[in-house]
Amino acid sequence: MTMSESMPPTEHNHKYFVIKCGGSILNQLPDSFYLDLVAMKKQGYHPVLVHGGGPEISRMLDQLSIQTTFVDGLRVTTDEMVDTVEMVLSGSVNKQLVRKIQRAGAKAIGISGVDGNLFTCKQSSESLGRVGEVIHVDKALIEQLSHAGYIPIISPISTDESFKPLNINGDEAASAVAQALHADICLVSDTPGVYEEINGQKVIFRTLDEPKITSLIEKGTIIGGMIPKVKGAIAALSDKVSSVMIVDGREENALLKAVKHEPIGTRIVRKELENVTN
Repeated sequence: MTMSESMPPTEHNHKYFVIKCGGSILNQLPDSFYLDLVAMKKQGYHPVLVHGGGPEISRMLDQLSIQTTFVDGLRVTTDEMVDTVEMVLSGSVNKQLVRKIQRAGAKAIGISGVDGNLFTCKQSSESLGRVGEVIHVDKALIEQLSHAGYIPIISPISTDESFKPLNINGDEAASAVAQALHADICLVSDTPGVYEEINGQKVIFRTLDEPKITSLIEKGTIIGGMIPKVKGAIAALSDKVSSVMIVDGREENALLKAVKHEPIGTRIVRKELENVTN
């Protein structure tokens, strides 16, 4: 009997769980990842998946000979490229995920921040071009789809007040969705969590808060691409989002373990919750 079959319903039943998948991990996710989503839905959870698609966007822009630049890790999205970004995210990447989840046995529906005015957004800054930040999430659409038996798959594309397209950072979109739903977030990546190497072995930090993360960055333990990831996790925490998990999506039953708060990856919490979670 597998974990998916044997895990009983818990007090978390009928709660929302936001899952953010970056573009770099999407092509590495095993079939078991999608089976976890099916199992979660059958057990009464409401998974909501927000995805990125950076590598696919970059490939398409290269094919079109459109130059890409980044500022602080965010893609500068010009008027010339915004339609291409929307086509890749809301088209090929979104529907690929819908197909994989439905093949695994669940009903999925792909939407973006444009659909039903799911996201109300404004342009972030002139320097980033057609990049926006989420001001409000109309959670009613997500709730209706979830209670109808669907798993919503959200592309982080929206519009400004003039209904011109905006590219939204996937982590920020997931954070906004989680806050609207009062849900925890699981950041799915290709790393087992935040860790340090001791005698050649990776020792994972199971629970971290902002002071510990700041200390680990200063010590040089957290470096490279993990820095914006943990900073984004801290920013996502609020009185409505109690924790953010960073897990390796390639690990067996990663999502089921994360939603149950079992030992997997790294759980980032607010300082006042640390003693409760340890």
